Amino acid sequence: MISYTELKKGMIILWNNEAYEVVDIAFVRMQQRKAVVQSKIKQLKTGKVVDKTWQASDNIEEPDFEKKDILFLYTNKGEYWFQIPGDPKSRFMVSEDVIGSAAKYLKPNTTVNAFMLEGNPIKINLPVKMDFEVTEAPPALKGNTAQGGDKSATIETGAKVTVPLFINEGDIIRINTETGSYYERVEKSK
Repeated sequence: MISYTELKKGMIILWNNEAYEVVDIAFVRMQQRKAVVQSKIKQLKTGKVVDKTWQASDNIEEPDFEKKDILFLYTNKGEYWFQIPGDPKSRFMVSEDVIGSAAKYLKPNTTVNAFMLEGNPIKINLPVKMDFEVTEAPPALKGNTAQGGDKSATIETGAKVTVPLFINEGDIIRINTETGSYYERVEKSK
């Protein structure tokens, strides 16, 4: 059991016998009342986000999950296939619901961190910064900087990212996978 004041963003908890991820949290103290913690929690099976207010009397359980590194292999018709690194016989499928928004940054042979509950992955964490090749980027035209100097580019996984004007097709860029924002250019196209 954990206290309601120990809740943190990104933490996985058990509530009503279901696994939830804490998406947002705020400690609130109103006049003449006891302090409470207001949170938004996401059910990991369905992806539904719920507002929940925690009080000192609430019992919050941490699930008995295992963190494991797994290797992404490929995707086919909404099925994402993984394996345990070094063990090609241990292939398994993870549904699109579990992958969530991380799907647009998954590329083959990427090692990700998985939270396993009863042998099944319930959440996938990508590395915070990953490198991608730019497959499509409109040319920068003189005078475009009046709008701030950004343009939309497509990376090798098909995701669209806002990048500076100097990024061209074929460049390798680093992206923050948590926010989906451009971080830096790693390698210039030749």
